Amino acid sequence: MTITLEREHGLRQPTDEQFGLECPYCGVYAHMSPQSVPDVAALYKDRPKHIGLVYQCDACHAPIFLRFTVKNYAESSIELFQNFIELERPKERFPFSYLPKHTEVLFREALSCYSSNNFNAFASMCRRAANSSFSALGESGKLRAFDEVLAAQEIAEIDDNSFEPIKKVLFDSGEKEGLPTLNRAQAGVLLEVLKDMFYQCFVRRSRLKRAIKVRRFFVRESNDSLKSSA
Repeated sequence: MTITLEREHGLRQPTDEQFGLECPYCGVYAHMSPQSVPDVAALYKDRPKHIGLVYQCDACHAPIFLRFTVKNYAESSIELFQNFIELERPKERFPFSYLPKHTEVLFREALSCYSSNNFNAFASMCRRAANSSFSALGESGKLRAFDEVLAAQEIAEIDDNSFEPIKKVLFDSGEKEGLPTLNRAQAGVLLEVLKDMFYQCFVRRSRLKRAIKVRRFFVRESNDSLKSSA
């Protein structure tokens, strides 16, 4: 999506190019329509490196704030880089009720850091949440979780060099062990890997046990009913 701000006409973007985002308010992946742009004359006067634009979610009509980096100040137009930062990110969803209470608290705070684009604070909270989960899983919990993470790496086909920071965040321990500095892409991978680890170690097990328990209950009820009618 190419975006320019022209002196005479304001915001310009190709009419055949549309983009969508997951709305942080309604949670729907929807088309975004331009709603508000800064004064172009003021931009030429101050020449900021970053420019904020407001788009409107077509699903719920909420304003979505995006920050763009200026690519070039030309004589009659300002060109922006295609990449932008969402100042308000959608809240990440997870079946928290299946997690141990302490792990749930830490993981919720980790997701809050991620939604606020604080990726290295997010990494720190991920380590704390992971360590809490290892304790909850018992003596072999860390080894079990490690196996799940390696399985996730294989499924997602992530090379070892790219995956190394993720493993360091989750499995290095002790205050002397430094956390790697993560960028947005690495934080996104860490998020999905940790969600998968928690799902495999807690959610899947609990849901399966509950489903089997329900099945057994109805079988027992059916057998009791047949006996009483015999």
